Amino acid sequence: MTPVMVTGVGVVSSHGEGRGVHAPLLAGGVPPVLARAKDAPYDIHPTPELPLDRFIPRREMRQMEPWQRIGVHAAGIAIEEAGIKPQVGRMDVTVAAGGGERDAALDAAILAARPDAAGVHKMLLEGLRPTLFLAQLPNLLAGSISITHGVAGSSRTLMGEEVAGAEAVRVAARRVAAGTSPVALTGAAMTSDRPELLLLYGFGGALHQGPWAPLPARQGMVLGSVAAFLTLEPEGANAAPLARLVAIETSQGRPEGRVARLRALLDRVGHEAELVISTASGAPAATADELAALPRAPDLFTADLFGHSAEAAFPAGLALATYAIAEGRARRVLVTGCGQWRGEAAAILEAV
Repeated sequence: MTPVMVTGVGVVSSHGEGRGVHAPLLAGGVPPVLARAKDAPYDIHPTPELPLDRFIPRREMRQMEPWQRIGVHAAGIAIEEAGIKPQVGRMDVTVAAGGGERDAALDAAILAARPDAAGVHKMLLEGLRPTLFLAQLPNLLAGSISITHGVAGSSRTLMGEEVAGAEAVRVAARRVAAGTSPVALTGAAMTSDRPELLLLYGFGGALHQGPWAPLPARQGMVLGSVAAFLTLEPEGANAAPLARLVAIETSQGRPEGRVARLRALLDRVGHEAELVISTASGAPAATADELAALPRAPDLFTADLFGHSAEAAFPAGLALATYAIAEGRARRVLVTGCGQWRGEAAAILEAV
């Protein structure tokens, strides 16, 4: 199998965009950027103001939701940093995003009308845009990336919260390593101020309430707007790789087996590292299980820096690990994650 290199990274978070903004976060001491969600009494890490027209034509921007915009923007940063714009015609894309986006205005109208089951179905059919009715949000993100950046290779999309983001990177890396993908773009995006997410997580008691607190002290998740994309190429294809993706593994099953499964993943990827980055969500049980499985406490939590971002969390951890290596802060970095409901992942990156 050919070694897999990370050649470009694009990150968007509440702090801003790119390496210049996010690499300094590794040193600590940078306060979180917080705001109060519009539709719920919870703090979030908000979406920053971005020069979106740098990559996205305005005619395309009008058709995108905020999470698509930051995803397409982060993908553009990764492609630009890798210097592989001429290769997008043969680039493959593997992305993850959530499903079931809601139209809040239509939901409110249905609640006010209180129709019977047939009436609810009729209002949904007549009121939802086809893309929202199908709920294929990863396909929307992949399509927007392809159209905006001219990516013309194959496209694979995944849904399934945290593990979907890790699995997207794993699939892309396996294809590059096997020689079936000459260059890959992979990652995920999520915005935090989405009323349906806050409603669902809030009703499930999964969100932190009260003043912001760092992990693992908080009793729930604080959502963050994050988009993170990596470009992956085989060794020797790019003259200036940022890091080597040594191994990435994922697993999933019942919550009761989280600790054992994550330990098994750590044994497979090798857990010796100078720096440990955790993408734990902040959900108490899952976060405690992740800490119990690790050989030592993480050096940093991505959720402390820019909030928890479901599918985008693990790609964001890999992005920070790449920055740490590129900036000379560490030569070997372990990235771990336990999904707030299910799904575990572990990866090792090292200096070239």
